[in-house]
Amino acid sequence: MTQAEGGACLLDRPTDPCTIVILGASGDLTTRKLLPALYSLHLKGGLPDPFRIVGCSRTPMTDEQFRGRMEAAVGEAGHDMTAWGPFRENLHYRAVVYDSPGSYRDLAAWLREVDSASGTPGNRIFYLALPMFLYGTAARLLGDAGLAAENSGGNGWTRIVVEKPYGSDRRSAAELDSVIHGAFQEKQIFRIDHYLAKETVQNILMLRFANAIFEPLWNRNFIEHVDIIASETLGVEKRAGYYDRAGVLRDMFQNHMLQLLALTAMEPPNRFESDSVHDEKVKVFKSLRPFPVKNLFENIVLGQYGPGTVDGEPVRGYRQEEGVDTASMTPTYAMMQVFIDNWRWQGVPFFITSGKRLGAKLTEIAIRFKEVPVSMFRETLGDHISANVLTMGIQPMEHITLTFQAKSPGAKLCLRTVRMDFDFMQGFSGPALAAYEKALLDCMNGDQMLFWRSDGIDLAWAFMEPIIRECETCKDRQSLLRTYEPGSWGPPAAVQLKDLMLQQCR
Repeated sequence: MTQAEGGACLLDRPTDPCTIVILGASGDLTTRKLLPALYSLHLKGGLPDPFRIVGCSRTPMTDEQFRGRMEAAVGEAGHDMTAWGPFRENLHYRAVVYDSPGSYRDLAAWLREVDSASGTPGNRIFYLALPMFLYGTAARLLGDAGLAAENSGGNGWTRIVVEKPYGSDRRSAAELDSVIHGAFQEKQIFRIDHYLAKETVQNILMLRFANAIFEPLWNRNFIEHVDIIASETLGVEKRAGYYDRAGVLRDMFQNHMLQLLALTAMEPPNRFESDSVHDEKVKVFKSLRPFPVKNLFENIVLGQYGPGTVDGEPVRGYRQEEGVDTASMTPTYAMMQVFIDNWRWQGVPFFITSGKRLGAKLTEIAIRFKEVPVSMFRETLGDHISANVLTMGIQPMEHITLTFQAKSPGAKLCLRTVRMDFDFMQGFSGPALAAYEKALLDCMNGDQMLFWRSDGIDLAWAFMEPIIRECETCKDRQSLLRTYEPGSWGPPAAVQLKDLMLQQCR
């Protein structure tokens, strides 16, 4: 009997009753992600008993009005609404002025009443679904109102969830961290990165460290290079106000892409526990070779999507998007080469790519092994034999694929590339969790493994900040930013530069 058949892999329901307080409950994140995820957990039996969900925002609203809005949002997400009735009774609303100390004191008194009436013994999660500039204010005022303290004043455990972006540079991230730490301890802070909660991202560690056949090959002796890509078919959509200030390097590389890099490159932790895993990620960030910012053209390609046609329909270029400066120099695409200076990875290039309006919605990691050192088939097949590639697909398909060479049927000696495929959901009938569901469940259980730790964020900014600064201030900024066709795979210069880089590494 397998572990799944034996029930060991079923959903781990939180045992502690709790209240989830969402600051920013009238916003897009709450309606599109958080409430649908919480309701889905309810359907799967993944919420504690009892639980309460309290929405907070500036907008005056009654409980019934809030419940009506959330019902519409969850219905639009396509969930089965037959269990909505019991769920809705656990939804409450409280108007909060985000920068008013009195508003937080009133919230604290009201939450104590909720705890007393509902049997949630002061265990609380405060989810900051707010603009970044309000994170510090909200965290400080929660602390001032006594809502950050644990096991005192009627509180049980207390946790705070902070969305990305976590700062806009290293200094602002450190300042934000200092403010939040002024009220909350590190063990209470959950800096969410929903990429880490995707099932196949977690499966990277399982593949590497639960199988004896991969780890001996996972090094510079057998791997030529690693490709990490996260592409989107959509443009900037409704995020222009944020994105035009951030760009792809802040939006994707400083967080998601470096996390995928760390999981791919880290050493085996001594235990599969939060701090042990974070310690190994931090070692990767410390080992990143400083980026050669004075030679940008030789190590990075930046792009911005122009106007064009996708699936027969005209689409706007980035500069024509609503809310974007018509002379914007913000990159929507980047491909860069990164090296890790340690014993395992010395000399192995990691190519990290992300962009908008590309040819497919795709996130995957491809491990490209070295070609065979000597071909005994050169007389009949030539000197070149395609190398093995191990691909870990994260979205939209969660799968693992290994390509290898085999003989084609027939009398003539011909090689063909064949694949072994693993579909992550094949043969599994248990409760699969979407990324936000998993993140919320881990927060309720107090498991920080799939969240950022303070030192990791600082090191990620330390690596990325010089790159971002040089890209935004260099004299040749206009020529560095390449326009690319929507629906393509980015600027052609990216392929050319990557080929050149690989030739230099061989």
